[in-house]
Amino acid sequence: MTHYLGLSRMLRLSVQIVRPYTLAVVLLVSGLATQYPAIASEDAPLAVREIAPGVFAHEAPIALADEGNLGAIANLGFIIGQDGVAVIDTGGSAAAGRRLLRAIRQRTDRPILYVINTHMHPDHVLGNTAFHGSGATFVGHRNLPRALAEREKAYLDANSALIGASFEGTTVIRPSLLVDHVVELDIGNRRLRVEAWRTAHTNTDVTVLDLTTGTWFLGDLVFVGHVPALDGSLAGWIGILGDLRSRSAERVVPGHGPISAPWPSAAAPLERYLTRLEADIRSSIRQGQTIREATREAAQSEAGAWMLFDAFNARNATTAFHELEWE
Repeated sequence: MTHYLGLSRMLRLSVQIVRPYTLAVVLLVSGLATQYPAIASEDAPLAVREIAPGVFAHEAPIALADEGNLGAIANLGFIIGQDGVAVIDTGGSAAAGRRLLRAIRQRTDRPILYVINTHMHPDHVLGNTAFHGSGATFVGHRNLPRALAEREKAYLDANSALIGASFEGTTVIRPSLLVDHVVELDIGNRRLRVEAWRTAHTNTDVTVLDLTTGTWFLGDLVFVGHVPALDGSLAGWIGILGDLRSRSAERVVPGHGPISAPWPSAAAPLERYLTRLEADIRSSIRQGQTIREATREAAQSEAGAWMLFDAFNARNATTAFHELEWE
């Protein structure tokens, strides 16, 4: 109980001090566990599950980055080809990245060919440090280098404070292979389709489709079970969800939630929430409400459907209000 209360206080404090556009510094991952996570050993590999032949994923717990979880608070994955491995997202610290690397080495000694970051948020990119110098090519959206440069100090300072001594040595590694539209990567008789998207959850979102198994890593373009964090464009996100739903996949891996979700049904609750948020904010603007009034009322009909609703909804509404009031 002490741990739970401590986590609650940390969450309230973090939400108070972080601006909407840098909310991802303390982004919670929407895993299925609700208990305070056990302290992880830096020497222990991350737990991963094979969700399709040669496709592995780590399902993260619900937690803030802290010294107990070493920043391993995002769904991460890797795909093994005949020539080597592609990694999709790396966690929130060098220590988390090393735990992911140990999990990979338990399953293959093939070289790491690519490290793909689905977007800029620290729980997905700071583990890149563990793969630096391995010969891997780092891959990301064309906007990712600039976004990381603008937020580097904030991300490192905030996560260092949260994780403590185990964060030492963590740096920001920028991608060298930039995706403007679509890039296909060959890891040995296995091709991965990396696609860049217009501004939605962020302005740095990419998805990764394994053409062999139909497994689609969607990053934070899809949250399952937990209210999302809006750090880009509400209208853009709604539009992209329509594009995503029009495509088929055997399974998807969301950035937050269960690591193998049915498609396209997994997108329905998120789309419902975002469209409700949009409708309520537009109504508030038409009525001449202040931003405080609008954020207090927006999307309240969704409150019972999402975990962490009270922590994130008001900030999502604030971001949406700033976007929509000038249309």
